[in-house]
Amino acid sequence: MSNTKTNSNGLSLKNRIAYAGTDAAGNLLYCTLTSFINFYHTDVFGLSIGTAAIIALFVRILNTATVPLWGLAIDKTRSVYGKSRPWFARLAIPFGVFMCLTFFTPHLSGNSRVAYAAFTYLTASILYTGISTPITAILPNLSNESYERTKLNSFRMIGGNIGYFVTATFTLTLVSVLGRGNRQQGFSLTVLLYTAISVCMFFYAFRNTREVNAKTAKSLPIRDSFKALRSNWPWVIVVLGSAFYWLGNSTRTSSLIYYSRYYLENENYVSILNALVLTQMIGVAAIPFLARRLSKTCIMILGFFIAAVGQISLGIAGRNFTVIVIAWVITSIGTGIAVSMPFAMLSDTVDYGEYKNGVRASGFLTAVGSAVGLQVGTGLGDFVPLKLMQHLGYVANQKQSATALAAMKTGFSYLPAAFFIIGAVIMIFYYRFEKNESVVLEELANRREKITDTDNRHRNTVHKNRLVQEV
Repeated sequence: MSNTKTNSNGLSLKNRIAYAGTDAAGNLLYCTLTSFINFYHTDVFGLSIGTAAIIALFVRILNTATVPLWGLAIDKTRSVYGKSRPWFARLAIPFGVFMCLTFFTPHLSGNSRVAYAAFTYLTASILYTGISTPITAILPNLSNESYERTKLNSFRMIGGNIGYFVTATFTLTLVSVLGRGNRQQGFSLTVLLYTAISVCMFFYAFRNTREVNAKTAKSLPIRDSFKALRSNWPWVIVVLGSAFYWLGNSTRTSSLIYYSRYYLENENYVSILNALVLTQMIGVAAIPFLARRLSKTCIMILGFFIAAVGQISLGIAGRNFTVIVIAWVITSIGTGIAVSMPFAMLSDTVDYGEYKNGVRASGFLTAVGSAVGLQVGTGLGDFVPLKLMQHLGYVANQKQSATALAAMKTGFSYLPAAFFIIGAVIMIFYYRFEKNESVVLEELANRREKITDTDNRHRNTVHKNRLVQEV
């Protein structure tokens, strides 16, 4: 471990940066996938928009079904490195390989072409779920303090925003430069470059993070992992709220390239607006300060509200790019807050699950909670705008009809606003559980103290019996 000065929880700046690097590495590749896969499939790979929409939904449904398996795998992991940390090293290279294959264009046609697109996209998505699961699951085991977890989560979100900023800002430029006019080659080489960087960052995180009590962590039976879900209403609320966040965010990001290319008639706007997503970090950085004055529930609702205002403003802006930029920044600040809070809240639902059911399934609850919300939300967020565009007459690489342009505008602005508002309404119900968190933590501390005392008495008894037998 580093000799860097640590805080009371033994966490150094190096540890925190390593944790931030996990999300930076994941987003560098995954945000390339979510931001450009639909456009790649329709305008580069050559699939029809209807086929691309079906593949997007198909991939998300199947990927969501694998989510509990990753959570169970973490809870059953027994390693000197911990439960979550080993998976950074195990999955980094496979995930990178299939990301490269997803953006590679083989000489196939017909059903073989569709099958290749679906298989590579699905496998890359499943592997991302596998490597993103420990990023979330490790958080409750990096520190036992709720406020420290919130700070760690802010580091993670900043790292994730940096990863997103790089891919969102430079991908189309790199595709043009590396491809020299050939978009198929450009996408392949760009993703290969991102993969090399991402793999290195995951191995750095593996070396420089650590889990509390890793050597004493116990493997949970599958039945006990599911038992932690019973009557865990805070978990249900956070997952639903997260799903509507990702639904709104994915709808707007997947619509952006079509909106810029066809509605605004300037594809360069994609890089400019995506670069401005970095302003999410304003919202992320504000969270520790907001947490001193507001409940986590209020902070997340505030994020949703700011994002919704920004999205409605995008719809009103029309083709005025200056107003679009201002509205986009407002939305990004709001989404920076809204995307961060579920991860910290899921750590608290682990405590509630242990309080309610006597089972601490940190890997299962955090992994399934974060991944289900993300997969369901992004899946529908890819499918809905594509189907809307298909229904209203979109044709790739051609001048679009007025109805197709209206579909792009709706998917880019008003639909996300509606999803963010629904998410805010759902989160209102979380507050009644949050206000009892101190009671939950106190009760858990008392239980653990009793267990420790019982274990000590048992060991002392065994030791005395051995002494008597020796005499």
